[in-house]
Amino acid sequence: MNIPFLDKWRKRHPAEQSRVLAAAFEDDPEGVADLLSECELLRSQASAAGLELDDSPASLAALDQLLPRWRDDAEALPWLGNDAGLYLGTVVVRTVTGAAWHVWPGGSPVVRLASGREIPVVEAGLDWAVQGVPQLSQVYAEAAEA
Repeated sequence: MNIPFLDKWRKRHPAEQSRVLAAAFEDDPEGVADLLSECELLRSQASAAGLELDDSPASLAALDQLLPRWRDDAEALPWLGNDAGLYLGTVVVRTVTGAAWHVWPGGSPVVRLASGREIPVVEAGLDWAVQGVPQLSQVYAEAAEA
């Protein structure tokens, strides 16, 4: 979601933004997880392509097969990549036993597996949106094996 005043605030207050997210996560981890799972831009792009995102591993494989038309829109690309990472994290948290959201001190949400390994899902989503690799289904498969 592109909210101009919020974007400007975030640029001026990155440390504050990180503290706010970390505090919100400590106070209401389920509420933050629900918020992270919205992925509105990705869901609307997928829907326009005829793909219903149902928070399943199969939907990640289906996303990997979409033609990357979003790469033509430089403004939307980082937002879509962010959503792709959050969607990947949502699928992992909902389907891999012991996986849970965690917020790094810098404010970036990651998925922590039962093994203690942390997956920077937002970075993976951005790489997927920009370059096509790693595939979302591949990151999921590695998380499910860990």
